[in-house]
Amino acid sequence: QLQASGGGLVQAGGSLRLSCAASGRTFSRFSMGWFRQAPGKEREFVAAITWSGGSTHYADSVKGRFTISRDNAKNTVFLQMNSLKPEDTAVYYCASASTVLPTTPQSYDYWGQGTEVTVSS
Repeated sequence: QLQASGGGLVQAGGSLRLSCAASGRTFSRFSMGWFRQAPGKEREFVAAITWSGGSTHYADSVKGRFTISRDNAKNTVFLQMNSLKPEDTAVYYCASASTVLPTTPQSYDYWGQGTEVTVSS
């Protein structure tokens, strides 16, 4: 089970840190990813990290502003979001995959319930 948290309302230019806590199984051997879905839009890839944390991959739209990290000892993945923009408004989901840094939703096996992020202008 994956539990995402940390969403909220923030002004443009602000920061939020999302967390994704895993329980019920150990996710340390899996890639973890963050996706987001805005109203009326498809779910899109945001960032992914390998099981070791040694490699990461970001969508162009968040590169340089967002940072994904993980703490396998705590079975938790984080998404630090800085310089937020109104277009970052969405429900953010964490997910796990058994392949390396996948970017498509179909490649992920388990999903959290999502946490809502709203960025006001």
